[in-house]
Amino acid sequence: MAKNTTAKLQEPTQEEKKGEDETAQLEKPIVESAVLTVEDEILNNITLIGRAVTTIEARFTIRVLRTLTTLRKKLTKSALKNVLDQAFPKGSKTGQSLIANSIFSDLPSSSSSTSSGEEMEVDSAPTTTDGSTTSTKKKFSPPLDSNGDLIPEGIMYLRLLLILSNLDAGKVVEAGEFALESTEIISSLNRRTMDQIAAKIWFYLARSYEIQGRLSELQSSFLAIRQTASLRKDETLEVTVINLLLRSYLASQQYDQADKLIAKTTFLGAANQAQTVRWLFYAGRLRAIQLNYGQARSYLQTAIRRAPKDEVAPGFVQLIHKYSIIVVLLTGVIPERAMFRKPVLKQALLPYFQIVQAVRIGDVTGFQQAFQAHEKVFLADSTHFLILRLRHFVIKTALRTITLAYSRISLADVCIKLSLDSEEDTEYIVAKAIKDGVIDATIDHKGGFMESKIQKDIYETDEPSNQFNKRVHFCTQVYNESVRAMRYPANAHRKELDTAADARERDREIAQLIQENENDADDMDDMGDI
Repeated sequence: MAKNTTAKLQEPTQEEKKGEDETAQLEKPIVESAVLTVEDEILNNITLIGRAVTTIEARFTIRVLRTLTTLRKKLTKSALKNVLDQAFPKGSKTGQSLIANSIFSDLPSSSSSTSSGEEMEVDSAPTTTDGSTTSTKKKFSPPLDSNGDLIPEGIMYLRLLLILSNLDAGKVVEAGEFALESTEIISSLNRRTMDQIAAKIWFYLARSYEIQGRLSELQSSFLAIRQTASLRKDETLEVTVINLLLRSYLASQQYDQADKLIAKTTFLGAANQAQTVRWLFYAGRLRAIQLNYGQARSYLQTAIRRAPKDEVAPGFVQLIHKYSIIVVLLTGVIPERAMFRKPVLKQALLPYFQIVQAVRIGDVTGFQQAFQAHEKVFLADSTHFLILRLRHFVIKTALRTITLAYSRISLADVCIKLSLDSEEDTEYIVAKAIKDGVIDATIDHKGGFMESKIQKDIYETDEPSNQFNKRVHFCTQVYNESVRAMRYPANAHRKELDTAADARERDREIAQLIQENENDADDMDDMGDI
């Protein structure tokens, strides 16, 4: 009986099978309606923005903007038009102006499913096998302002989606004009609940102008809005505009202005993680151009550590690593080989890997061939002028190899090996390397050759003892300076004497109390004996 009961419990009943079939039928149309899912997501985002305005909580708006990257990939014209029809009340002039945007020029003027103001359901309710309706989705109620229209923050969010759609559709000029109009509306409204969306709109305005090659035209507007954002304590917009200014200055080679901007502004890194990484990258590029390779390396390494995942922003991660490789080479260090084996970086860093190999072995010919073969890539990445500086390091490495291989070699042969223009240039380069201590050799100007000095065993010289004496002297000097740096307050010894006198007085009082207690104890003992 027990076995039969267990078997019956394990077998699904007819009602359970019917319920599973109904569930499968209910889930099927929801999975297939991809466009409606995008509409639901946009309408839910507008609802969250309305909650952010009501509660004055910026975290809801930030949550909406975080989904912008994934939502952008799923945007369609029909979905945007349906959202605009449902987000605005019937007869809204703002909604009609947005629907009349150029992006909908190839679509019908109205949709049959959402032409009337009464029908504002997102999706029709699915029906069961017996024809009865199970459940319906809730009607979307847009957050309205006092005039009965959609709140300005929701309008700006829809405008942002339209800007992204124009950019993705290749309508860069229309996107720039529409974004510029949106920034003017934002300035006229002057609402603090719109700060995060305003920063995004300004960013994509700069992007549209950059694609057109007109980013420098917005520099005056960037400076004005940065000052306004600083006065209003709008940290998100301020850091965004600072990065846009730096990008504009670097693109137009205005390095002095970029240096002054970094020196005279305080970057608020806690405002936005993505903008912080961008600022570190731009600052590292500027310091590399200014020959400050140590600070540039520090900035770029910090940007790599704080950059998003490779799958989220592969292009940006690749660009940071490209500059980091060149800066590390300029500091005299060879990058690790494991960096070039990462799946996201392997193909993008292939031209730079050839440069690294040429610098490591001192192959001047290989360096020139790699640079000429990938010159277009380096020009697109704006790293060609930094790579040209590496030629000096390649020549130094080649000279070290030559001095180790030959005890005496003519300057003409050195000129051929280094692929230099003339023997005079070779003589000057070799003399400079000897003066800098790169190689240990002498030049015979009359004979026209370079003679390497014989390398002696370092332990046969006085160098180890000299180095030991230098280190001992340094440690002794640090100790003496530390002792001299110690300062004691004035009349400190008197305070110690006063403290000692007080301590002796307290000891005397304690001894007296102990003696009195002993006398009392003796009296108690006497009473006990009695």
